[in-house]
Amino acid sequence: MAKKKQVEKPKREVTKRQLSLWEQQKKRRRLFLILGISVIAVVAGITGRGFYITHYQPMHETVIRVNDTEFNMGYYIKMLEFSGGGQPDYLPYLADQVVTAIEQNELIRQGAEKLGIVATNSEVDEMLGEFDPPLSRDYSDLIRAEILKGKLRDVYFDQWLAEFAGQRHIMAMFLESESQATEVRARLKNGEDFGELAGELSLESFSQTENGDLGWHPYGILSGMRGFSVVDDYAFTLSVGSLSQPIYDEDRTKNVGYWLVKVLDKDGAEEVEAEAEAEAEAEAEVEAEAEAEAEAEVEVETEEEAEFELQVMLLGSEQEAQEVIARLESGEDFGELAKELSQHSESKEDGGDLGWLASGEINPVYQDIVLNAEPGTLSEPIKDEAVTTKGGYWLVEVLDEEDNRQIEDSDRDFFKQKALDEWVSSLWDNPENEVESYLDEEKQAWAIDKAMQNLTR
Repeated sequence: MAKKKQVEKPKREVTKRQLSLWEQQKKRRRLFLILGISVIAVVAGITGRGFYITHYQPMHETVIRVNDTEFNMGYYIKMLEFSGGGQPDYLPYLADQVVTAIEQNELIRQGAEKLGIVATNSEVDEMLGEFDPPLSRDYSDLIRAEILKGKLRDVYFDQWLAEFAGQRHIMAMFLESESQATEVRARLKNGEDFGELAGELSLESFSQTENGDLGWHPYGILSGMRGFSVVDDYAFTLSVGSLSQPIYDEDRTKNVGYWLVKVLDKDGAEEVEAEAEAEAEAEAEVEAEAEAEAEAEVEVETEEEAEFELQVMLLGSEQEAQEVIARLESGEDFGELAKELSQHSESKEDGGDLGWLASGEINPVYQDIVLNAEPGTLSEPIKDEAVTTKGGYWLVEVLDEEDNRQIEDSDRDFFKQKALDEWVSSLWDNPENEVESYLDEEKQAWAIDKAMQNLTR
């Protein structure tokens, strides 16, 4: 059976109208695609800009400049974290110090470079590795500054120091009052040993421990290393074998003071004592042992319940305390003298007034005296070795002198460090050095907050 011949369908012609519709649809799809991409780009841009504004830009903002060297916020935060030693609460107190440290370390680097002194990267890396755990290179500037200071001190400034200098062998002791110093001076003149008396009586720890022998030193060591400027000045004006008169030193501290205590009033003690007497009479027929025990209990109750209104002043010597007593007995006011002379900072501004205190709140040094005193009573001077007071008198003796004695290593180290410190100060004072911090309170608070967050993660 023969197959039927397929008849091809005529091709459908696309009209101009259809072509126009297709082109419009394609244009709309491209438009939607472009709009979608644009929206995504805008959102990404906003997000990125937000990150840039809130994170990237502040961290890269210059906050400190030392001449041509700039330090950004990220660097400052790193140094804050390091200085905090893992203790976030310390950061607000260290913020200004860290700024100064960054500025000074860079001044030292630039100043040392002008002197031809550098710290190589290998030296810095080696010292970074000496820490446990090793420090990262974020802290290279800190290490570099320490290396440079060591080279400046031990190489550069050492070469300018003399090896020999005029020196004196000095003895000294520190005493609480002029009268005591005068008395001790008389004992020395009568042949008693300076070292023995200094070891027994000196109120300055080093001179007491060394039995008064301060050793051989050039001028400037005792004042610089020990703070004995009075001793230094007088020792280098005295002739060998001379013993000074008492020399007043208003700045030297000592671990002794003398209290004057005035009991203004007391409350509660009389009533309790009356009750104790009544109770004792009611129990008069009780055995002696039981009666004594009851009285002891009443006495404890008396001390606990009684309150005392006190006025005090703390003075630097027994001599001064006696002089103040004489002034009080002549009619001067306790409060006014306390404001003028007392070294008890807590009560000085209030004229020595401590207010009302329960017996257990009273300083144990003068507690017994107060408990047994009547209102209006003024105590004798009460010695207290648990307090610190200022002022006293030196006795100084020059044993020997040499015009050209070799300087000890410890004294040389002091002079080298002094030279370094003065050089660093000169960098700050040099008008050619431009140092500027752009950290205001808001930026510094932001940095502290970031550092705290990093330390607490």
